[in-house]
Amino acid sequence: MGETRVDLQHLLEDLRDAYPGALEETILTEVVANSLDSGAMCLRFTANPASSTLTIVDDGSGMRRRDLVRYHDLAASTKTRGQGIGFAGVGIKLGLLVCEDVVTETRRGKEHVASRWYLAGRHKAPWKWIPPLGLVNDHGTAVQLKLQNALSPLLDEGYIEGALRRQYQPLLQPEFDEVLASYYPKGFQFEVNGRVLERQSARGADVSKLAVCLARKRKPAAIGYLIRSEVTLPEDQRGMAISTFGKVIKHGWDWLGITPAAPDRIAGMIEAPALAAALTLNKGDFVRVGTRGALYLGYRKAVQEAVSQQLAHWGDARESEDKAGRRTMRPLERDLETVLVDLAEEFPLLASLVEQRVGGQKRLPIGRSEVAESGQGLLAASIMGGAEVSEETGIAPTMPQEPQSSDESTQGEAPRESGSSPGVAVVPGAKARPRPGRYGLTIRFESQEGDPDLGRLVESTVVINDAHPAYRRAVASRSEGYHIALAVALALARLAVPPAEAHEFVTAFLVRWGEALDGPRRRFRKRP
Repeated sequence: MGETRVDLQHLLEDLRDAYPGALEETILTEVVANSLDSGAMCLRFTANPASSTLTIVDDGSGMRRRDLVRYHDLAASTKTRGQGIGFAGVGIKLGLLVCEDVVTETRRGKEHVASRWYLAGRHKAPWKWIPPLGLVNDHGTAVQLKLQNALSPLLDEGYIEGALRRQYQPLLQPEFDEVLASYYPKGFQFEVNGRVLERQSARGADVSKLAVCLARKRKPAAIGYLIRSEVTLPEDQRGMAISTFGKVIKHGWDWLGITPAAPDRIAGMIEAPALAAALTLNKGDFVRVGTRGALYLGYRKAVQEAVSQQLAHWGDARESEDKAGRRTMRPLERDLETVLVDLAEEFPLLASLVEQRVGGQKRLPIGRSEVAESGQGLLAASIMGGAEVSEETGIAPTMPQEPQSSDESTQGEAPRESGSSPGVAVVPGAKARPRPGRYGLTIRFESQEGDPDLGRLVESTVVINDAHPAYRRAVASRSEGYHIALAVALALARLAVPPAEAHEFVTAFLVRWGEALDGPRRRFRKRP
């Protein structure tokens, strides 16, 4: 018989490279994530440069003896996909790359056990039982990292605090207590070398609250803020961040698809606990396809709308840099969006790509999902000047300092009666009915030599590969429109349907695209 050999070191290095940040920060981030998943309320870090050890102790539920045995298997996890923010204890497992050994002590009920684990070679990571060191009192888990490098940043108290504030900012800011209280009812605190990290409120010349509510729900499903500073912000603080259960998943402006006029002076954060169900397997990003992908895109679109409203109010909104290219694509985008409106009834997951229009947001069902709370939609609002969400409607006024008439206050707001469609993504309209921003499907071109795909879906943008031989042939034969429509259909198929049904979706898309040819003519025909 043959034997399967696994290069453990190579596997851990590949796992390390899957995370964008430094290895040391990834270790800290993932250790905290697993502690939060275990129900911990306090996490204590003790860095000892003299002995080159970092000890991390939580007061979570701890592990039983059999759980600790499985903990030493690199791919083992007791968690259900779509739940929690930690991934298979990867923080400690990555620690094997930088540690002489890792001691793990855990206590749950009457079971109190400990082990020592280390990487003995490329193919071996032995571990053995040891007597508990007394790091855990009543319940919880403790790990002690014996670092190979005496100058490792994991031994620096300032580095540990900075990493915790970057990666778990919502847990250290009182602005998020409202939405996180149900998940951490007794609060949560970090201790670094015996010092409790202080909670700090968002600071800036202007601070605006943001809220995203589920339709017909009074309490916001996601809350956050947007700040504008008078001075240039440090690079790691710029942009909009999104987190779930307190863990920051994405940061910057690129993921949101919006760039303000002064991106180096504006920052923000929004916490959406429901998006934990849309995390990828390694909990490092959000899924873009299927039902969970539609959930993420729906939230992203609601955040786009709230942020755009606030930037416009501040006068920091910026037009697209490529205006000529945008003007060329807008007719095609509108044409394709008409197809999406029609197809959304048959393929509900396309609803997240329908743009906001003058007179109100298109109301389309997002579809039934175990992760979308019965398929209910989203409501985004920008709360300026510290205004609170209304208890009656769950809608925060966009400009509370300016009184509105009854007609103006309801303009652009989708009806909330019981007969309205579930899965509604709506945003309160403005008084003057301005030209709406584009939050739906957009198209841009990018050269990807050697890429076999005609295009791909990035957030809510279809990126067309203009270096593809088929595109060059389409340009030569003056059939770019059909090529782009086909590329859009293939890209959207990954979101709309399972892989086995992609052919049926592309066929349906092209049929609707062809039938839409006469639509604009009928629409603008004069009535007798």
